[in-house]
Amino acid sequence: MLHTVNKSPHEKSTLSSCLRIAQSGSDILLIEDGVYAAMTDTQFESQLQDAICRHRIFALEEDLACRGLQISKLIPGIQTVDYRGFVQLAVENDSVHAWF
Repeated sequence: MLHTVNKSPHEKSTLSSCLRIAQSGSDILLIEDGVYAAMTDTQFESQLQDAICRHRIFALEEDLACRGLQISKLIPGIQTVDYRGFVQLAVENDSVHAWF
């Protein structure tokens, strides 16, 4: 399953809920303001580092760029994808769950 998280973890608990519910092996894609969670030196870094052992975690490049976030500041292990990669993730997974 592909899980998409579009809310900032600084404002909503959608990321924490997603990580708690998502089964091991699920893909997680951070989009829109959800990409803030992918950055190093935040209170969410250790939570995401733990999750990388169980999930493939991605951040949408276009949303990082729109927010002025540098790919070099991503938590190690988080991969980036462009819109084409987003579509590929949706195709590879049997279903998509959006966390709002």
